[in-house]
Amino acid sequence: QVQLVESGGGLVQAGGSLTLSCAASGRTFSSNVMGWFRQAPGKEREFAAAITWNTGNTYYADSVKGRFTISRDNAKNTMYLQMNRRKPEDTAVYYCAAKGGSAWSTVKSEYNYWGQGTQVTVSS
Repeated sequence: QVQLVESGGGLVQAGGSLTLSCAASGRTFSSNVMGWFRQAPGKEREFAAAITWNTGNTYYADSVKGRFTISRDNAKNTMYLQMNRRKPEDTAVYYCAAKGGSAWSTVKSEYNYWGQGTQVTVSS
């Protein structure tokens, strides 16, 4: 089992920055790909970004590309999502997720482990 705990959510003004963290524990070696998803009120949970743990390769949804940066700290087993130039439409619950294998994915059903989510609200 892998346990994921997000932190860092909160209220930020449009244009501001915020960094989310996801601390992983347990059988982390079984989950080589980690990602961030988000779910806005009344909408489906959608992919935002992913990172391959061993290579550090990163992948982004078009909606966040150029504004968000995903990274990881191997020593701390922690993943980050730095969000710059925030927009009101970025308001959502952000979830950390993990999957095995080496192939990244935008499909939420392919991720085996999920955190509890952290609320991010962007005011205009």
